[in-house]
Amino acid sequence: MGYGSLNGVSMAPSMQDLAADARSLGALKAGADKATPETIRETAKQFESLFMRELIKSMREATMKSGMLDNPGSDLGTDLLDQQFSVAMSGQPGGLSDLISQQLARQMGVEMPGNGANSDNTSVAVKAPDSLTSKTGADKLTASDAALTPVKTKKAPTATQAEFVAKHSETANKIEKATGIPASFMLGQAGHETGWGRHQIRNKDGSNSFNLFGIKAGASWTGKVAEITTTEYVNGVAQKKVAKFRAYASFEDSFKDYARLISDSPRYSKAKEQTKSVTAYASGLQKAGYATDPEYAAKLSRAINTTLQLRRAQVQV
Repeated sequence: MGYGSLNGVSMAPSMQDLAADARSLGALKAGADKATPETIRETAKQFESLFMRELIKSMREATMKSGMLDNPGSDLGTDLLDQQFSVAMSGQPGGLSDLISQQLARQMGVEMPGNGANSDNTSVAVKAPDSLTSKTGADKLTASDAALTPVKTKKAPTATQAEFVAKHSETANKIEKATGIPASFMLGQAGHETGWGRHQIRNKDGSNSFNLFGIKAGASWTGKVAEITTTEYVNGVAQKKVAKFRAYASFEDSFKDYARLISDSPRYSKAKEQTKSVTAYASGLQKAGYATDPEYAAKLSRAINTTLQLRRAQVQV
């Protein structure tokens, strides 16, 4: 019997790849108490194989049988072939087993080496941009950054995030010195509000409003206004609404206005007192009504922690 290929996957089996090979299962059981990357990958592959087997089985059942050659013997042969298909198609790069491996590794606290060129298609190994490097490194990490311990995010910071932090770090550091609001808090919130610079609020003529923090233009605002459609949450339900936002002459003006709002408004006084904790600050802003998104505090915390990771990495450059 010859073995071909299925979508580029070789069907020629080795002994350890046989669906009915009891030795591979025995080896997996023997290593079950060892939380190693190899054991986790093999376990994930077995899970994917079971899933693929059920998928193929469902496809078979949905296909009309001819009735002419169907018999218990052919059914057994088909079932064995399907089992072998499921084994051969499992464990491929970028497949379900990669996702299962990552989840198991997180739950078991095991560090997994990267799979292929990039273990996370949305993340890249980020080197601090040249604009962030300095002669001493002292101006790269402010006192507040040094005092905070970032919580490692599930995904590595992306190049887009690194570029955004690089672009606005100097201004954020300057505003921190004047107000005491941690630079990383401001950078993280600006990154979250703008999709790390990809979704900035535009004026009617298409020019940049320089509004990095999504601050709306209320009755007290006398400056320029940008009117856009935004998402608001009413009783936890997302709704599209047209809203007016403040427009500035520069990004620095945006940082200054944000710092003034947090520092001077009684509404955010409790949040301003929580600058030694990422989660407490983010929760304080949400409780004060900075945004209507019920998940705002969690999302903001992740963005700030990502910023802290990037800024700490700068010192090591």
